[in-house]
Amino acid sequence: MPPLLTPSTHLHFVTGRLAEVALRAQAAEAAANHSIAHSVQVAPITVAALITPKWLTRHLDVPESATHVVLPGYCESAIDDAVNPELPETTWRSRLAEIARLEPENIVCGPNDCRDLDAWLGGKIRSVELNDHSIEIIAEINHAPRLSIDEVVRVAESLRADGADRIDVGCDPSRKCAAIGDYVAALIDAGHRVSIDTFDAWETGEAVRAGASLVLSVNESNRDAAVDWGCEVVAIPDTPDDLESLDTTVEFLQQRGVLMRLDPILEPIGFGFGASLLRYVETRRRYPDLAMMMGIGNLTELTDVDSAGVNMMLLALCEEFGVTSVLTTQVINWARSSIKECDIARRMVHYSLREGVPPKRLNDQLVTLRDPKLRPYSPEAIEALAAGIRDNNYRILAQDGVIHLISAGVHLSGDEPFGMMSELLSMPQSKNVDVSHAFYLGFELAKAKIAAQLGKQYEQDQALQWGHLTVEEKRHRIPRQSRHRKDE
Repeated sequence: MPPLLTPSTHLHFVTGRLAEVALRAQAAEAAANHSIAHSVQVAPITVAALITPKWLTRHLDVPESATHVVLPGYCESAIDDAVNPELPETTWRSRLAEIARLEPENIVCGPNDCRDLDAWLGGKIRSVELNDHSIEIIAEINHAPRLSIDEVVRVAESLRADGADRIDVGCDPSRKCAAIGDYVAALIDAGHRVSIDTFDAWETGEAVRAGASLVLSVNESNRDAAVDWGCEVVAIPDTPDDLESLDTTVEFLQQRGVLMRLDPILEPIGFGFGASLLRYVETRRRYPDLAMMMGIGNLTELTDVDSAGVNMMLLALCEEFGVTSVLTTQVINWARSSIKECDIARRMVHYSLREGVPPKRLNDQLVTLRDPKLRPYSPEAIEALAAGIRDNNYRILAQDGVIHLISAGVHLSGDEPFGMMSELLSMPQSKNVDVSHAFYLGFELAKAKIAAQLGKQYEQDQALQWGHLTVEEKRHRIPRQSRHRKDE
C-alpha cells in the first residue's frame, strides 16, 4: 500500500544502477505532482529486481529527513519474513526500519515498474470488485440438432465456463428434430438451465416436458399453445416495428397467467437499428414491471467489427433500460468470444451504474487490441541504459514505433526485426548468439514488432496483453549447445 502523503512527507527511493535515470525522472515527476520531498539511493547492484531485504540491510543509507523508504516492488515477497525463524517477531521490515530510524510501517514496497510510481502514489492502481451483475446471459447453440447430443453438451460446458447462465437450444427451422427432448434432457442432467428456440409447437412441447424452462419466442402465431407449456416465455411482436402486436400478445398471456419476458427485437444496422433501440425504451415505459430480454446477436454477428466494444455498449444499454437478460451466440469468427465479453461487460456496467462512475479504469479485460496505458522510457533513460550495460545479455524495448536492441557495446534501433538481426550478426559482439539464442531473439523481436505496430506495451519475456484473450508465457530457453556461435 502507498503511504499517506502529507506536506511533510519525504520519500526515500531505493533502486539499482540500470534503473537510476528512469527512477530519478519518475520520482521527480511524482514528487512534484503530489507536492512532497524525495531522495533517491542507487544501491551498488545493477538490477533493482535482484535487491532483497536481507542484502539491503548492508547497504541502506537513509537521510534524516526521510519519513518513508520505498523499496523496489520485488521486495514484497520477502519483506515480512522473519530474520531468524526462531524469533518470528523480528522481520526484515523491522530490521530495515531500525537502520532507517523509522517505524516498520514506513518501510514500503513500491510498484515493480517505476513507470507506475505516480499512479501508485495517487492510489490509482486499485482493484475493483466486479462480482455483482444484474443481466442473465443466454447462450444460443445454433442449429443444435445438427450436432450430436454429446457435442451439444460439450459446447454448453464451454459456454458455461465463459459465463453463460442458460443454454438456448436453437432448433433447425428446415426440419423437425424428433430427439429434441433427448438434447434438452442431456443438458439438464449436466446441470444447465435450458431454453428452447423454435416456433414449432411440437418441438417446444417435447423440450418443455424434458425440462426446458424458457421458450423463445411467442407471438400471435403460437401464443395459444403457450398456455399449456407451464413455463416462462419470451413475448415478441409479430413484426419488429409493430409494438401494438406485442401489446396484444402481452395482454393475452397476462389474462392466462403465463410468465413472460419481453423482447421488442433488436434490428441490424441498415434495417432500423436506431428505431429498434427506441422500441426498447418505449416497451419499458409501457411495461415498467415486466422483465425484458434483448437478442444482441443481430448486431454482433451481422457487423464487420470485433464484438467486444459492441457487446459493451449493448450491455450498458440493457443495464440502463432495465433489460435483465440477453440472448447471444458466437458463430462468426469476430464474435467467437462474445459470451466471455458479455460476462465481463455486465459486471462493469452494473458497477458503473451502481457507483455512479464511468466504466474507466475498472477492468482492462475488454481492451484487447490496444493497451490501457503505455509506459514509455524517456530517450535519456534509454541512452543511459545502453551506456550502462556491461554484460552481453540482450535487452529489447519497443515504443513510439521503434524497436531497441541493447547489449554491451550494442544499441540497434529500427522497425524491422530481420534487418536488425542481420545487422547484429554482422557485429563482433554477436559471437555469443548461438542457434537457441537467435531463436529467442527472433521470438522476442517478433513480439516487439507487433507491439510497435499496434502501439502496445512491450515487456521482454512477458506475453503481450490482449485483455481476456491473453495467454501468459512460460519462461523457457532452449539449452545452448555452446557459449559462442561457430563461424562457418
